[in-house]
Amino acid sequence: MPSGSTAGRIREIFLAFLALGLTSFGGPAAHLGYFRNEFVARRRWLSEQDYADLVALCQFLPGPASSQVGFAIGLQRGGGWGAAAAWTAFTLPSAIILVAFALSASLLDGAVSQGIIHGLKVAAVAVVAHAVLGMARSLCPDQQRAGIALAAVMLVVFVGGTAGQVSAIVVGALAGLVLCRAADDGAAGHSGISVSAGTGRLTAFLYVFLLVGLPLLAWLAPSAPLDMLDGFYRAGALVFGGGHVMLPLLEAEVVQTGRVTADEFLAGYGAAQAIPGPLFTFAAYLGAVMGPSAPIIWAALALLAIFLPGMLILMAVLPHWNNFRRWHRAQALMRGANAAVVGILGAALYQPVFTSAIVGPGEFALGLTGFMLLSVWKLPAWGVVIVMAAGGVLLGA
Repeated sequence: MPSGSTAGRIREIFLAFLALGLTSFGGPAAHLGYFRNEFVARRRWLSEQDYADLVALCQFLPGPASSQVGFAIGLQRGGGWGAAAAWTAFTLPSAIILVAFALSASLLDGAVSQGIIHGLKVAAVAVVAHAVLGMARSLCPDQQRAGIALAAVMLVVFVGGTAGQVSAIVVGALAGLVLCRAADDGAAGHSGISVSAGTGRLTAFLYVFLLVGLPLLAWLAPSAPLDMLDGFYRAGALVFGGGHVMLPLLEAEVVQTGRVTADEFLAGYGAAQAIPGPLFTFAAYLGAVMGPSAPIIWAALALLAIFLPGMLILMAVLPHWNNFRRWHRAQALMRGANAAVVGILGAALYQPVFTSAIVGPGEFALGLTGFMLLSVWKLPAWGVVIVMAAGGVLLGA
């Protein structure tokens, strides 16, 4: 437990991140803007350069970038307890809202309620299409990376499931090592957070041990909770490029295996766009849906499983970041992996997102409206979700 002298600082960290968890709409990019305003400009907990370097590191790693940045700020400010306080406070509000939505969704059997859920599914089409377009512009700016993204689409389509997605990331990374070594995405950063080499080795071991050990344990002792922990941990360990990329990974784990219906999956994903906080809390919704006998416990396990790998790999890399960032082969490998996730998300845009939600001309027109509101009129995602929910009610009527 923290000593009395540090309890006040940890309380300060918790309250600061709780306020952001309640008000930070707009996704990871917006979250990083909120963090800068709060912790660099207002509170001056770290310098502009330290913050820029930290963001560069977290965008370079798998996992939820904005949550990793928040975790690292808490770590710098208050040590391990500060990191835990920052993550908990930023994550809890959206997780509670989504679990409540999961518990009430089964009661929503009226025409208006079903129209709202249908609108949320259409909202997912607009949000994912907008994410694919934005990621393609930033992560596939040349022919080489566009080709890697296209190859990733082919692998996901023809191999299918988790195997196709993992293969796409591995092939993309290897292709990047060959094709993307000449690209230059900016100067190397320098982390201002101190983590011991021993802590880095321990967290690296835990990251790999759980990635390998959980599927083995689930095979040796099959059970629904172990299968869920394995799938969600693997999804969190393979997400490069932001929260939207977890959509196809989780869909392969919970929809293709029959644990969650496509309608439940897309309705929850649409709802996740309308609330503040990290998109990864969508895992809490899925956990609650998958464990109807103990939804709170399942939601907590799913939440922990999907966030844990990103935090472990961050702690593992921090002691070595300065040297690693300057290693050009590592940068090329990551460029290829990032291009591959654009292809993975592009494949998911068609199946299951588009095919499950767009069932007629009315849904197509509504989805196109949502996409235009996001990309042309720059309406925030939560605003688009409200419009799509209202449109779903009108379509139902």
